[in-house]
Amino acid sequence: MQKVIVALELCDVLVGIDTAHADEPLAHFDGVWTTVISCTAAVGALPYTYEFPSTITNSLLHGERGIKGAPGWLQLDGSIPPDGSAATSAHGLVGKERAAIGERPPGTPYRYRIEAKFSDNSGTGHRATGRTCAVSFSNKGR
Repeated sequence: MQKVIVALELCDVLVGIDTAHADEPLAHFDGVWTTVISCTAAVGALPYTYEFPSTITNSLLHGERGIKGAPGWLQLDGSIPPDGSAATSAHGLVGKERAAIGERPPGTPYRYRIEAKFSDNSGTGHRATGRTCAVSFSNKGR
């Protein structure tokens, strides 16, 4: 009889462990990441590379480069599910017209999507449409 009681108590402990993990927020990728966006030269546009910090909190990515509302500003936002795949939106304001396709004037708004895949300490991606741009993420430590 005592063996049955011990077995039942052990089951209660194991169920409690599973319940605790189920209630935890999905935060596998949380931390501060260095983000690098490198775009190749395109017809009428010079190449450029931006490096800036991004933060992932509760699996939500947010990164900004420059001063919000000023030419050259860029913002990234998206969510990262547990499998590490991410569709991130990028929007901002043209900084230097020679780096923008069609030499659009500074301050002109733009928007595009980045498809990326994250692992424990790194991520890679690319611009989904428009000019060719590579995106990398590296974790600065958690």
